[in-house]
Amino acid sequence: MPRANNGTVSRNRRKRTLKLAKGYFGSKHALYRTAHEQVMHSLKYAYRDRKQLKREMRKLWIARINAAAHANDINYSLLMHGLKLANIEVNRKMLSEIAIHDPKGFTALVNKAKEAINA
Repeated sequence: MPRANNGTVSRNRRKRTLKLAKGYFGSKHALYRTAHEQVMHSLKYAYRDRKQLKREMRKLWIARINAAAHANDINYSLLMHGLKLANIEVNRKMLSEIAIHDPKGFTALVNKAKEAINA
C-alpha cells in the first residue's frame, strides 16, 4: 500500500507558508517550494534588519546632534564630553529631538557643556 503524504498536517503547514508568502512576486507566492525558500530568506532579513534599524537610528540621531552642535559652534564629541562633565544625562534620541523641536533648549544645553569643559 502506498504511503499517503498529503494529510491535514502537511497541508496546513504548506498553507501556512503560502499565507506568509502572500504578495510576493511571480511563483514565490503560488508554488510551495519557491514560496518556502523566499519565506525563509524573508524571516532571516527581518531578524537581521531589526538589529540594523537600531544602528541606523543611532547614526541618524548623531548626525542631527552634530548638525545642531555645529550651528552652536561646537562639535559633537566636545558636546557629548561636556554634557558628561556637567552630569547631564540625556540620551541621543532625546537630544536630537530637543535639537529639532527646541533650539533654545538645545543652546542652553550646549552652553552648560561649554561651561563644564572650561571649568
